[in-house]
Amino acid sequence: MTSTVTASRPRPLPEVPQQRRKWTPSRQALPYLLIAPALLFELLVHLVPMLGGLWMSVLELTQFHLRDWINAPFAGLDNFGFALNFNSAVAVELLRSFAITAAFSIVTVSLCWVLGVFAATLLQRAFPGRAVLRALFLVPYALPVYTAVMIWKFMLDRSDGMVNTVLGDLGLGGGTFWLLGDNAFGSLVITAVWRLWPFAFLVLMAGMQSIPADVYESATVDGAGVWQQFRSITLPMLRPVNQVLVLVLFLWTFNDFNVPYTLFDQSVPSSASVLSIHIYNSSFLTWNFGLGSAMSTLLLLSLLVITAGYLAFTSRRLKDV
Repeated sequence: MTSTVTASRPRPLPEVPQQRRKWTPSRQALPYLLIAPALLFELLVHLVPMLGGLWMSVLELTQFHLRDWINAPFAGLDNFGFALNFNSAVAVELLRSFAITAAFSIVTVSLCWVLGVFAATLLQRAFPGRAVLRALFLVPYALPVYTAVMIWKFMLDRSDGMVNTVLGDLGLGGGTFWLLGDNAFGSLVITAVWRLWPFAFLVLMAGMQSIPADVYESATVDGAGVWQQFRSITLPMLRPVNQVLVLVLFLWTFNDFNVPYTLFDQSVPSSASVLSIHIYNSSFLTWNFGLGSAMSTLLLLSLLVITAGYLAFTSRRLKDV
């Protein structure tokens, strides 16, 4: 009986030795060949113009040397010294533009983040019409920059424009010149926030949807309210998303040229003279491209320092959490 049972058991199949793939030189080079077109395009679009700007910053490149700018007189660090000599009016105006740009970036990024968090939290739960609201919220971001800014310019430009008409109908005033004087800074912030906050909403909504629902259910069972859940669950779990989002919004806003130039044309009020406009005026209105390139290089260096400090600070906080 025992021998019959033993004989009826299936014999195990012999193990087939697995052949390891041989890494030939052609196989090792394949990943580099695949990324070579993107890398070459990146070098052509970004690195080559940046190196050209660095070279122009050490030249005495004025309107007298534009035809043969490569052979313009070598100025060394004179352009940088002139831009950073705070006893001169040029350096004072550059520092003032830097302060205006920093204030503009901080206010814009803060408002974009607050609106994005509010909208993303509002649309987390399903309700009738949620898909329509999501689509409407993304319309400003989907519009081309020129179109979006021209809409606001049309509403703000005239004393009898749409904004002043609505304010007058509500009894809140009217006839204000929003694109002149100190009002220009507020108009610039409103236009930039309206265009950028849907991006913050989109990123934060994706981040909130990645938070497990059972975490909120456990907090509800423990008696945590909506505000406690938002403060103790949502915000801590969104910190990696916020780290990238705030940095991207800040860099976009700090370098923004399209919005102020389209909104004010070339006559930008002093209250809205951000660095990008100031560098443009120093280069193309005074025809001093060496000085403008030096200012652009200083802007690049300052953004690198700010980015490195921000990433070091936020990464340390993430590790502590």
